[in-house]
Amino acid sequence: MNYQFDKRSRPNFLSFSKGSMKLQHQSYCSHRSPAFLGLFVLLFPIFSPNLFTPTGRAYPSIFSEWNAPTPRHLPLLNGALKRVTSLRQQFELWSPLPNQGWKPCADSEVSPSLPEKSQGYIQVFLDGGLNQQRMGICDGVAVAKILNATLVIPHLEVNPVWQDSSSFVEIFDADHFISYLQDEVSIVKELPSEYSWSTREYYATGIRETRIKTAPVHASADWYLENVLPVLQRHGIAAIAPFSHRLAFNNLPKDIMQLRCKVNFEALTFVQHIRALGDTLVTRLRLPEKIRAAEAVNLQDKAYGTLEQGTGKYVVLHLRFDKDMAAHSACDFGGGRAEKLALAKYRQVIWQGRVVKTQFSDEELRNQGRCPLTPEEIGLLLAALGFTNNTRLYLASHKVYGGEARISVLRKLFPRMEDKKSLTSADERAKVEGKASLLAAVDYYVSMRSDIFISASPGNMHNALLGHRAYNNLKTVRPNMALLGQLFLNKSVEWAEFQSAVLDGHKNRQGQIRIRKEKQSIYTYPVPDCMCRA
Repeated sequence: MNYQFDKRSRPNFLSFSKGSMKLQHQSYCSHRSPAFLGLFVLLFPIFSPNLFTPTGRAYPSIFSEWNAPTPRHLPLLNGALKRVTSLRQQFELWSPLPNQGWKPCADSEVSPSLPEKSQGYIQVFLDGGLNQQRMGICDGVAVAKILNATLVIPHLEVNPVWQDSSSFVEIFDADHFISYLQDEVSIVKELPSEYSWSTREYYATGIRETRIKTAPVHASADWYLENVLPVLQRHGIAAIAPFSHRLAFNNLPKDIMQLRCKVNFEALTFVQHIRALGDTLVTRLRLPEKIRAAEAVNLQDKAYGTLEQGTGKYVVLHLRFDKDMAAHSACDFGGGRAEKLALAKYRQVIWQGRVVKTQFSDEELRNQGRCPLTPEEIGLLLAALGFTNNTRLYLASHKVYGGEARISVLRKLFPRMEDKKSLTSADERAKVEGKASLLAAVDYYVSMRSDIFISASPGNMHNALLGHRAYNNLKTVRPNMALLGQLFLNKSVEWAEFQSAVLDGHKNRQGQIRIRKEKQSIYTYPVPDCMCRA
């Protein structure tokens, strides 16, 4: 018996037999499923926008942006996976640096003293990431000294990339900072009530006489005396914004330079919970895995931090390969047309066509050493330097562009690679989770205690740790970017030739003291301003 009904009407299932009901139900679903599928496709991007948005800040847009590239240097990768490193090479690689004839200056030649009367209060507003802000803090102390002023604990702006609102006192030990410098500069945590109106919001709503916003990059001491001191004397307070990179490295009094060194290398220490988490990570990195497994079943139930620190060695890799870096470099990273278009769109949204590098081809940029190393390339560099697949490698990184798929080759080369999440429980990370500046502080702390540090490309963290580790005579590998760019462009180079070129090109790039040149930063090159002959 045939039943006919209007497709748009709802069928009366009660009038059919069981068999007919089943047939009718299938017919109903087959007609409705395209509509449901269409509705799902329309609504899914609303609830999961990061999966479709090519301007997402860190992770790839898996439907519109990034396809996991195959290894770009497969012959080198195959050679690296079969590598054999001699015991002699291992010994030389992990040996500490010898005494290089320099040591931190214990005291300045001039005894520090506070002025009898402060000229007023100085506020500085610092943008950028943690390490750029760190340098700004040091410069703020120096400017306060130049002006005989009282420094208010610096205000850290919310970074537009990482969206972290952590304040100075949430990152650094403010009490240690103030007490360590008390004989040289007066520092207060807050303004007195009579100046409580001087806030970031106050300066954001109009032109204010007490705001200095014309400080040139690398301004001289005289500029501050001529332009800021009168404001201090007239109003009792001056707020400098922007302030990053606003103090010169040349033609400053020796005591001012040494004060900047003292702030950076001695006065700035992280708050206790960051140091505690860092110590836990260091302990677990140094502890042999068999002992770790025997002492604790899992991270949630056991606290490895109470164990005696092991003697194992580890290297820290700062893998600076986030989306901002990849887009701003204007280089090709093997993700195909979709990745190129996504990075170009992101570059246009963020920098509105102001990226000069886009004028050059990928080959030109790589020949000049201006392309950041991919996780695959930094892995090949580490392997060529002599690090074995048994190396304990700590990955210091916020977010890697491309996620786990992008670092799979690196993990294949170094299966004992660790990071904060693999070494600690969620409870242990609770105070820093989701806060980019605090996470960066933990990585900085662990990096300062590593046997070797290497960064995939230059940047503020690379520069800060290069200087701080030189101050403590610790081994730090500086990748020869121009050499590596040329080697990776040569698709016919074999592993033996590649390894030989890498070793020759990095003999003098492993922490050897470099004398600061004119206009270079003392925070990156602390000799001779921060260090004295041993």
